[in-house]
Amino acid sequence: MSSQPHKPAVITDVAKLAGVSHQTVSRVLNKHPSVSEHTRKKVLEAIQELDYRPNQTARSLVTRKTSTIGVVSCGSSQYGPSQMVYGIEQAARDAGYHVIITNITELTRDQITEGIEHLMMQQVDGIILITPLIVNVNEIKDLLPNVPYVLIDAPWGIDLPTVMIDQVSGGRKMIRHVLDLGHRDIAFITGPMHWCDAKYRLEGWQHEMQTENLPMDLVIESDWSADGGYAATQKLLKGGHKFTAIVAANDQMALGAIHALKDAGIRVPDQVSIVGFDDIPEAAHFDPPLTTMRQNFPLLGKRGVTHLLERLNDPQIDVHQSLIQAQIVVRKSVKNLV
Repeated sequence: MSSQPHKPAVITDVAKLAGVSHQTVSRVLNKHPSVSEHTRKKVLEAIQELDYRPNQTARSLVTRKTSTIGVVSCGSSQYGPSQMVYGIEQAARDAGYHVIITNITELTRDQITEGIEHLMMQQVDGIILITPLIVNVNEIKDLLPNVPYVLIDAPWGIDLPTVMIDQVSGGRKMIRHVLDLGHRDIAFITGPMHWCDAKYRLEGWQHEMQTENLPMDLVIESDWSADGGYAATQKLLKGGHKFTAIVAANDQMALGAIHALKDAGIRVPDQVSIVGFDDIPEAAHFDPPLTTMRQNFPLLGKRGVTHLLERLNDPQIDVHQSLIQAQIVVRKSVKNLV
């Protein structure tokens, strides 16, 4: 004879076992401060004993909240955006929220619309958009008129709630370190110029080079990849350009640059120095260990979630942009010429 399937516990079962009302159980589940610690402990023990699982759908019908954050992410195959998503997930979990992620390949109106519509069908409470590419600000406003949202890694100076790393300052710190060590002939390998990070890091490089009245003609656009960094460095070498240092706009391109220089019989950093940007986990194990700029992606995700929760609690809160500073990590890939 087959046994009957176990019937899941409901809130009244918890109340009966704990010797309280179902309203008290509800207050414990919602972390209401009016419940005594003794009563809270009894309810939690009953929940554990019965393996009770709250009906999230029913709760959301009452509260009109799902405790869910939606994320529209573009460029998730790259290290930066992927780490931003990880930071958002960690911060949301700590705040008691679940995360639903939809990935898009381009920041076009159609793809952003599709991503937002998918998340809204899941009844998310708010949306975080990871927007590393240059976007049309008015389109973002039009697409999100009735849901709280925050942008991460968006253009600086836009009239939208934004959290970002100060890429211009990071670019300036990166090149300033190289200049302070006596380098004057410096090449720059940029990322794709339709990416905000590439544009702002180049601006930082240009600012410091201009301050020193140095030429700024050794700039090659690449694609963030190690292969792209390799090809860009080969182009510099074949062009017969004179340089003592290469500034790569991310660590992967720096890795490719090191490879190309070694294939050409050029020693790093004895003959040509290299710096990168991001401080990926492997950067400390490059040969030589890479000097680079560290971006605090967990903090970026936490700030994004914090600002979104603020907007959920107060939709009329003032729009502002939050900047996080990148920090230089000095290793062994830059030679001191002073």
